[in-house]
Amino acid sequence: MSRPIYAQINLAALRHNLAQVRALTLDSRVFAVIKANGYGHGIVRVAKQLASADGFAVASLDEALILRQNGFLHRILLLEGAFQPDELSLIEQHRLDLVVHSPHQVDWLLDYQPKSPLKIWFKIDTGMHRLGFDLVSFSQSMLKIRNALPKLKLNLMSHFASVTESQAFTDLQLETFNQACIDYNLPKSIANSAAIQRLPQTHFDWVRPGIMLYGAGIDPSLQSRFKAVLTFKTQLISLKWIAEGETVGYGQTWTAPRRSLIGVAAAGYGDGYPRHAPNGTPVLVNGQRVLTVGRVSMDMITLDLTDMSAQVAIGDPVTLWGEGLGVDEVAEKAGTIGYELLCGITQRVPIQELDSEVQDDDR
Repeated sequence: MSRPIYAQINLAALRHNLAQVRALTLDSRVFAVIKANGYGHGIVRVAKQLASADGFAVASLDEALILRQNGFLHRILLLEGAFQPDELSLIEQHRLDLVVHSPHQVDWLLDYQPKSPLKIWFKIDTGMHRLGFDLVSFSQSMLKIRNALPKLKLNLMSHFASVTESQAFTDLQLETFNQACIDYNLPKSIANSAAIQRLPQTHFDWVRPGIMLYGAGIDPSLQSRFKAVLTFKTQLISLKWIAEGETVGYGQTWTAPRRSLIGVAAAGYGDGYPRHAPNGTPVLVNGQRVLTVGRVSMDMITLDLTDMSAQVAIGDPVTLWGEGLGVDEVAEKAGTIGYELLCGITQRVPIQELDSEVQDDDR
């Protein structure tokens, strides 16, 4: 018998969430972001459910080739561009949209001289200071490309740094982007998941939803419209009463304030549950919220079940996050973000697919 832990992926929720993105973005086209193995959900599995998107966005050529090899003919955007100049021939062969974010990549294109009208996305650094041209080098590089490679199909993009943290900085980024684009009548894209939900003025020609497609990173005002795609589940494997004053787990980080029923669930950092989750991190047992106690182990977590002692038994279901308990809440308690938890589920956790149609809660 295998351990009872598994990740359940609701395929219908992916389709539902994409439809909600469409409803929010109206006339914009959609690059569904499915990098990092579809945010841990499986890149091919996710792509099949999001096939009605106008395109996919991935981090690298190898992710794009997985999609091409599985028959996807969509536009595929390479968000980090080419890592080496010898990738350009494959990029051209497979008709991939290419982000160009640095002068050295411009030089690679000029040396390569593509024969087909590649779709190029010039990335402008509007303040995040990760990838992208500053405004001076952007103008210089645009001039080089337009003069030397006039057949290329050019587009403009940038990326927000703090939509949910700083309205002032976000406004400055948008102003910088608009100023950079003012002399170019070209397709534009800047809206990520946060901007799609909060800033309709940023939707432009293309939007790039990522985490929201998986039912996380959702603004409270829209919470009922999006559904968790992945639910991380396990079971209780032990129940034990301990006396007041006894401690639980490595390092004795939790002391029972009363006679307590301690449940053990088969999940730990070896499965992708965050080791740094503190005492008091919520989980669901039989759909009821309870709290962790003691340190997370490699294969187990411990729960205070005292207040529901008459309602629990060995084998009862435990939801670590997902339906009924948002991954963002667990992540915040653990001092991280939902992205990391979704991407961090390990290979030893089996995947179960569910295709259960969903409806808005407020219909």
